[in-house]
Amino acid sequence: MRRKVQRGRIPNCVTRPRVLGAAAVAALGLSGTACGTEDFRNEPRPPQPIQLTAVITRTSVDVEPNNIGTGPIVVVVSNQDDESHTISLTGNGVRETVGPINPLDTASLQRSLSVDGVYLLSAGSPEAQRGTIEPGRILVGRGRQSNRDDVQVP
Repeated sequence: MRRKVQRGRIPNCVTRPRVLGAAAVAALGLSGTACGTEDFRNEPRPPQPIQLTAVITRTSVDVEPNNIGTGPIVVVVSNQDDESHTISLTGNGVRETVGPINPLDTASLQRSLSVDGVYLLSAGSPEAQRGTIEPGRILVGRGRQSNRDDVQVP
């Protein structure tokens, strides 16, 4: 049984191929613009960040590991002292400060260290100190390898 076409309407068997054809032409046009002739440089990805832990005590700032290669780092600092402290990473033109960190609280500091050398992680307090807190030392040596061959790394 044939379907009756209403007056003034175009049947689906006529409009459907037109819509599909227009969509195919649009997709082909968009895909053609994505293919450029410019060549890109295949730069190696940076090394994966190393996580360092630091503890502020009454007498010193202890950092582990303290001997690493150049590249991005994340330092998680725990304040185990009775006073709030501001933590500073300094050395080779780097000056990064976080804080104040309240007693029994933590904070994190992210930075990319690209120059070999010794960096100091020091704790300071806005109030007068009863004594100085010895800074932690981070020895940065030869660069780490790229993580380009590591799969499923963010």
